[in-house]
Amino acid sequence: MTQSTEQGTVWLTQDAYDKLQQELENLKGPVRQEVIERIAAARDEGDLKENGGYHAAREEQGRVEGRIRQLEEMLQRAEVGERPADDGVVEPGMVVTYKFVGDDDDEVETFLLGAREIEPEGLTAYSPQSPLGSAINGKKKGDTVAYEAPNGKTLEVVIVDAVPYTG
Repeated sequence: MTQSTEQGTVWLTQDAYDKLQQELENLKGPVRQEVIERIAAARDEGDLKENGGYHAAREEQGRVEGRIRQLEEMLQRAEVGERPADDGVVEPGMVVTYKFVGDDDDEVETFLLGAREIEPEGLTAYSPQSPLGSAINGKKKGDTVAYEAPNGKTLEVVIVDAVPYTG
């Protein structure tokens, strides 16, 4: 899990840092080499204009290199910290459950206050700099918070729960 604060620092648990480091090493080693080999094999087939395998491999190379740059930049700015306390106070690394004020059906939504770069499967991650993330950061379970949505509307939410992410 991550959190971005100030301009550039990315907070990571040791586990998240290790997973991202492992992904980076895999991309820079075996994955990069496999893509290079596919490009070379496709190039050897001749005419590159109509060589679908070559173009697909070049696109894959672009995606791999982009993710490598993203991971290197994130890990360079990383500060490794501990999981937040289970005290009901919203902070990065917490799974937050909220509902909209005035919503009669009591429908709740849950997300991880963190960063999309390591969004866990089945759980949306909101950045601490997002409108909702910045409005609820530091608030407690039971607090009502107003924030301005990207469409310009002011929305109010009640924080139903905030617990540390344990994934």
